Amino acid sequence: MPHDVAVPSDDKKRGFKQSVKVTIEDKEGQKHTLRLPLPYRPKGEMFAVAETFQGGSRLQLICEDGKRRMGRIPGKLRRRMWVRENDLLIIVPWSFQDSKADVKFRYTATQSANLKRQDLIPEILDIY
Repeated sequence: MPHDVAVPSDDKKRGFKQSVKVTIEDKEGQKHTLRLPLPYRPKGEMFAVAETFQGGSRLQLICEDGKRRMGRIPGKLRRRMWVRENDLLIIVPWSFQDSKADVKFRYTATQSANLKRQDLIPEILDIY
């Protein structure tokens, strides 16, 4: 399963260490290349799915390692990132309390479908 993983300079500015190029074809037959960020494993980032909302920018997550965690949307992303149930996310578990995590990035439905098509989403999170 070879994938073209690159680190463009604009993704580095946004704090993403790895990204993948995805080529899609629109209704007119034109091909477009998208760059989607991937979890940076050395920092402990991983995929997760938003399960339910608890209120106060907190949500219940199902993580790719099989654990359920309480997720928190940090203050600087609170008004920029609108998370819905069953959204695919990149999270960072807390180092001192493993049952909680911070949300780092949210994929749209189209982005999630493209990652699924390239087999980048783990089987445990396969709801797409």
